[in-house]
Amino acid sequence: MGRALPPDAAFTHPGVLVSKGQLDAVRKHVNAGEQPWLGAYLDMRDSKYGSYKYRPQPYVSVDCPGGDKAAEPAHGCLEERQDAIAAYTQALLYSVTGKQQHAAKAREIMDAWSAKIKRHTEEDAGLQTAWAGSTWARAAEIVRYAPGAGWPADRVERFATMLRTAYLPNVTRRVPDYNGNWDLAMTDAAIGIAVFTDDHKGFDTAVGRFRDRVPAYFYLEKDGKVPLTPPGSTFTTPDRLRTYWFRQGTYKDGLAQETCRNFKHVGYSLAATGHIAETAWHQGVDLYGDVKDRLRAALALHARYQLGEAAPAWLCGGKVDRSMGPDLEVALNHLEDRLDLPVPEAHRLAERDRPSGTDDLFVSWETLTHARNPAD
Repeated sequence: MGRALPPDAAFTHPGVLVSKGQLDAVRKHVNAGEQPWLGAYLDMRDSKYGSYKYRPQPYVSVDCPGGDKAAEPAHGCLEERQDAIAAYTQALLYSVTGKQQHAAKAREIMDAWSAKIKRHTEEDAGLQTAWAGSTWARAAEIVRYAPGAGWPADRVERFATMLRTAYLPNVTRRVPDYNGNWDLAMTDAAIGIAVFTDDHKGFDTAVGRFRDRVPAYFYLEKDGKVPLTPPGSTFTTPDRLRTYWFRQGTYKDGLAQETCRNFKHVGYSLAATGHIAETAWHQGVDLYGDVKDRLRAALALHARYQLGEAAPAWLCGGKVDRSMGPDLEVALNHLEDRLDLPVPEAHRLAERDRPSGTDDLFVSWETLTHARNPAD
């Protein structure tokens, strides 16, 4: 690990977020009735996303206003995210049970969208395509490579074309001055799409974007007195950085660019960072190596206060928004179960909240897929 992916190297499939070894381990744990996997599986199976009666609602144009237009009606945004999660849920259910109804339902949902969607519009198009696109790529990867799933080659190619044309232009757009959760979620989708479509250039671009953004989002004191900035950002002076970091002027190990905004958005970034690094790991590229200290520090700091410890005065004026979602499992699995690097606070938080479900955006069923599951 640690090398760049050679241009003539074959991608490993399935390899978007979850590997064959991890899926095999999930099946073994569930069939043996072991916890927390069985509870996580039952929650997934019994969710609305796991129903055989689930019906997709595809749109030609998904229009997601944001910013000054956030109050305007959205068209297809919730439906798209939910349908992508449903396809991923059905793909996981097929992987565990082998029941053809689940494979058929996953195919039905993905085929419905690839037959219809043409574009995403409005200010939040980048974030929408990031959330939906990352989940679509995971679902498609499992169904494409699962034995007996029965996805015809022409439908696979139509879905790949959908990802290239209706998602990739948005998730590869440069946003250096946006809050970092955008960049990381977009990169999560971009690397997943690259693996599914065997796109070496897209994979390498996503890897480079990860290496630029993660050190600029999660601070370590070794960075200097002020945080690093992503290439192209205009937030380059101490005063500008303080504004960008939501009026936080004291920087300590593990602080994130959006800590003083709320923990919800930090959670999105922790999840996306784990997703990107995990997908790269399955392709033989170790992105975790350069950022493991940042991840460990950020997990520890935010988990401590999410668990209820009073925030000190230096941190966000002593007031933090404890709103983190089900975002820890992937990074925690790598640190604790592959590297044997304990993160006690995050471990306690993950165990308290297991089995984690879905945030209805782009994180789904990660206790099932990644809790204590180093596999390969």
